[in-house]
This record gives sequence, structure tokens and C-alpha cells, in this order.
Amino acid sequence: MLRNLLNIDTWQEAANSIGKNKFRTIITVTGVFWGILVYITLSGASKGLDNGFEQRFERVSPNSFFTWIQGTTIPYKGFKSGRNFSLKLEDVNFLKSRIKEIKYISPAINRGVFGNGTTIIKRGSESESYGVYGHFPAILNISDKEIYDGGRFFNQLDIDNKRKVCLIGERILNDFFEEWEEPIGNNITIDGEFFTVIGIMKFVAGGGIEKDSDIWIPFTTFQNLYNTGERIGWLSVSAHDEYDVKIVEEKVKSLIKYKYDVHPNDKSAVNGFNIGEIFDRIKKFAKGLTLLSIVVGIATVFGGVIGIGNILLISVRERTKEIGIRRALGAKPDEIRLQIIIESVTLTLLSGVSGIVVGSFVLYTIDFFTKNMSDFPYTNPTVPISNIIGVLIFMVVLGSLIGLIPAQRAVSIKPIDALRED
Repeated sequence: MLRNLLNIDTWQEAANSIGKNKFRTIITVTGVFWGILVYITLSGASKGLDNGFEQRFERVSPNSFFTWIQGTTIPYKGFKSGRNFSLKLEDVNFLKSRIKEIKYISPAINRGVFGNGTTIIKRGSESESYGVYGHFPAILNISDKEIYDGGRFFNQLDIDNKRKVCLIGERILNDFFEEWEEPIGNNITIDGEFFTVIGIMKFVAGGGIEKDSDIWIPFTTFQNLYNTGERIGWLSVSAHDEYDVKIVEEKVKSLIKYKYDVHPNDKSAVNGFNIGEIFDRIKKFAKGLTLLSIVVGIATVFGGVIGIGNILLISVRERTKEIGIRRALGAKPDEIRLQIIIESVTLTLLSGVSGIVVGSFVLYTIDFFTKNMSDFPYTNPTVPISNIIGVLIFMVVLGSLIGLIPAQRAVSIKPIDALRED
């Protein structure tokens, strides 16, 4: 059989048989073609979503969340609803000492964003209002920032000495500095105070709440500049990998409510944004889309392959006399069987490869129109080559199995009966 499989005449006969009725062949392979196309498109699309989300948040710990305070909505312990209060620096140690699941926690504060005051940034005759953030170096353990070569993030000495140093966003760089100027080591003024630029932050759309027009300064410097005391704006928290970040978030919120006399059922007083939960949802959605592509693709391919088997049965019926003559001239049953199986596999592979090629073009088109999107996390929709190889092997096996039915029908024809066929 192996010799017959490698015989070029066997393949030429298969090609001649398939090419006898081109229209029927095209109709036959359509089912498998659509099945593979659906699989490639949906699977690649889900991978693009997965890639996009990972790219947007690649510098943020996936097991992290942010929490902040809003007005209370339920009266409690003599306090009326609508009460406003603020988190304080002491809450960092308060929470860290009571919740073992917390890995890192970093307080932050801002001005000039979210309706929280205004800031005036100047350099020479240029002035503009931008957002200013006060942070601790610990934030890099939770949300790493990409800084252009030559710059640095502020360190503990900057915090301890309340140094007037800052990192600026790309838009501020373009607004206040000429292309030939070196921003690192130069000064800008923030609400009348001179600050030395120590770094340029690269902005990644969707990677956090910051924008390319923001300025970061040491938290202690922010305290002095705006006289904020121990008040903080929000907490960035990351949990150890072995713990469920959603449970950790609930523990943090519960402790804050306990400390500040907030009703346990008040859902609005302590708010937050859970990166880990969003990660989990996106991962599940991408996996669900991939599973859907597999189910739909396999179902469609099965339908198409069954169609190929039916068409080959018709083909065998039409070629009864031809098969009888070959048998009469000495063709062995295995040769006839192999011939039909080769036709089945060829049709299956032809339709499958066509679906892969067209599906790849569809993904390329999707990538072309989405790669410059800044408001939606989507990039590089692809299907792993291992999956493609697996699909091809699956089609060969399926084509061989479905080809056995018409092949067995062909070898069951007796030469004498076939020669009598009109």
C-alpha cells in the first residue's frame, strides 16, 4: 500500500477524478472551508483580545486593585448619610498589619484631576494646567512605569528629603521643551515652585488612570506643596499570587469601613477598581470565544466532511464500470480503497488549507484596522502554528475515516457486476 501511496499515478488519478466535475467539487469542499475559516477567525480574534489586554496592563500587577473613598449613603453610629472622609497615611500600616494577603500597598494623592483643584505648570513664557500626582517609590511594585533612557524614578532619599524633583509625561515634554533640548536636569515650575525634571514617563493608553500630560512628584513633596497633611487620595494594593484578589479587596474595604464607622452594607462609601477581576473576566471571555470557535469549527467541519463522503459515494456509483474494469485488469482491493481515501483526504485538505489561507487574510485585515486603536485593548490577532498543524492533522485523519465508507463501497463491487452496469 505504501508503494501505491508514493506512486505518482495514484495521485494523478485522484486529481483527474476530482477535476471531472469542478462545480460539484467546489460545492463539496465549501462546508469544510467554512468550518476552518470560522475556527481561524474566532480563535485569532480571541487571541487578539487577550494580547491587547495583556499589552495594555503588562506593567500593572494582575493581582492588584485600587481603592478610594466616596460619600456615605447609609446613616451609621450617629453619622448621617452623605458624610465625607479621607483615607490617611496611617491606614497603610493599619491594613498591612491586619491582612496577611497584602504583598504591596502604596498610597497616592493628586491635584488638578477629577475636579480636585487646579495646577499651573510653567516654563519660560509657556504655562498650562496639568494633573500632579504624589507617589511613593513602592508604586513601582504594583504599577511599573516605563521611563525613557537617561531618566529615573524618585527614590527613598527623594521622599525623606522632600526633594523638588518630578517626572513628566510625553505631552509636557513636547509642550515645554524644544527637540534639541535635554529635559533631564532642567527645571519647570509647579504652582510657583521650581522642580527639577528627573525622568520622562512613556504613556501607554489604557494602562492606568494616568495620562501623557501628568506630572509625578514625591508624596512628601506634594504634602509640603499643597499642605495636605496625612490625607491620601487612594491606595494601590497588590496581593500575593496565591490569594484571590477579589477576597483581599473585600477585606480591605471591610476594614476601612470598620475604622471609619461606615455601615457594612454601604456599597458606595469605599469604592475601587479591581485589575485582577478585570483580568479574570477578559481571560474567561477569551477562553470562551476560543472554545466557541472550536465547537463551531468542528461541527461545521464534520458537516462538510460528511458531505464529502456523500459526494464520493455518488462518485463511486458513477464510476462503477471504471472500477469494474480496473478490477478485471488486476487491480487489488487495497489499491481501489487507497484511491478513494486519497480523494477524500485531498478534498478535505484542499478545503481546509483554503480556509486557513482566507482566515489568515481576515486576521491580517482585522489587525491592520485595529493596530492603531488607542481606546480598545486589541492587538496581533493570531493562531499558534501548533494549532494550525493540529487542524491539518485532524483533517487528514477525518478525511481518511470518512473516505473509508465510499472506499469500502467501491471494493465491494464485483468486477462482473460492474461490467454489466450501464
